[in-house]
Amino acid sequence: MARTSSHGSSTKCWRTSRVPGRTFPVTTKRSNLSRPAKIGEPEKIREPEKTREVDATEYHIDAERLKGFLTEISAFGKRPEGGVSRLGFSDADQKARAWLVSEMRATGLDVWVDAAGNIHGRRAGTEPGLPVILFGSHIDSVPEGGIFDGTLGSLGALEVLKTLSALGSETRHPLQMVVWADEEGVHFGQGLFGSRAATSGPIRGELDLTGSDGHSLSEWLERYGQRPSEIDSAVLNPRDVTAYFELHIEQGPKLDRQGVPIGIVEGIVGIYRFEATVEGFANHAGTTPMNERRDAMFSAARLTQAVREEVMAKPGRQVGNVGLLKAFPGAPNVIPGRVQFPIELRDIDEAVVMEVLERIRGRAAVIGREDGTTIGITPFASERPAPTDTGLQEQIHRAARGLGLDTIRLPSGAGHDAQNVSRHGIPTGMIFVRSKDGVSHNPNEWTDWDDCARGVEVLYRAVTELDAR
Repeated sequence: MARTSSHGSSTKCWRTSRVPGRTFPVTTKRSNLSRPAKIGEPEKIREPEKTREVDATEYHIDAERLKGFLTEISAFGKRPEGGVSRLGFSDADQKARAWLVSEMRATGLDVWVDAAGNIHGRRAGTEPGLPVILFGSHIDSVPEGGIFDGTLGSLGALEVLKTLSALGSETRHPLQMVVWADEEGVHFGQGLFGSRAATSGPIRGELDLTGSDGHSLSEWLERYGQRPSEIDSAVLNPRDVTAYFELHIEQGPKLDRQGVPIGIVEGIVGIYRFEATVEGFANHAGTTPMNERRDAMFSAARLTQAVREEVMAKPGRQVGNVGLLKAFPGAPNVIPGRVQFPIELRDIDEAVVMEVLERIRGRAAVIGREDGTTIGITPFASERPAPTDTGLQEQIHRAARGLGLDTIRLPSGAGHDAQNVSRHGIPTGMIFVRSKDGVSHNPNEWTDWDDCARGVEVLYRAVTELDAR
């Protein structure tokens, strides 16, 4: 029996009955968890072995229940045109959080909200002295966003714990789901708030930021029942956490284009921003001969093209962007005397970024000499790369292969809460599932229900197999 999704694709009717006599965890050679290490060079690695995919009837998780959770939470902030607008620290977010806490308590979890607004739900293990295995994501969205971004990882974590309870399964480690507060950062302009507060603490002055509704971040935390003055209590002790897993939609096209259901994230790229300042000479646009102009905008345009060319000249996965130009004095009849713009470079390897930057600076020097302008490029913001744990990459790989699922390894070009957890010294693993056509942060964001189930089953097996080691 098949059903047709709202996107017109035929999918299996998921059931969750277990096959009698089958033992699902895969027995593998143990490998120690490693701390974050340098990521390898290959642009993409497709696993060579190909096996029969396990039928959905052999899954532990309840795919229909998962679909119900994702559908139900999408009602909070739902837009008539499609998608959701459920910004962190908003009424829609608050209602969704209350619904989720209720579901977590119904699962029998010990539930609490830390001083940064992160929701935690813990299931006890048989050896309570062991550090927890942590997993989760976020439920806030961008304006006019989709229903899967972050939410799949959060509701997938809940489904893992509900499945264990339904099966009466015990684990050695305590298992703890977490729903990070305000990952998108739309309301106050500072993303990954909850995970930053739980790892390095908030940025100085951040609690005093005021949103468009006139309320400060401190006031919203108080509305969530927290005491902003105690926010330091939200910081996790890395010794208390065995590992962190995050399941997420890819938000890019690689998995979908290659027809691969599971991505194993090698790490989250570093983001490096530089300010370029081009100094020319402002003059009358109608009376100055073209060959006598020291036009800062012309040099800026050439440098913008050079950024693209130099980023693309080196084989690899690096990307670059120029998204804003400011011209001074800024009049249609005045040749710009100064132009400023940000250059953003991203890659998993900082050395690659620095190499590309030096080539851009070399091009800038040539452009300045040819145009009679002066060009300076200075750093103003950066976030270093956050590699995932190689041992957890293998754990995810084994879980996927146990289901007969093909995988590739790839970096994440988008930021995630996992990057803060990794930088805090906690071994981190991240699972991607396909995003249709690579679309995200858009009402048309879509991940097939069967891919959602695959991702959550991989998460289930990765967590339980790590626990058994």
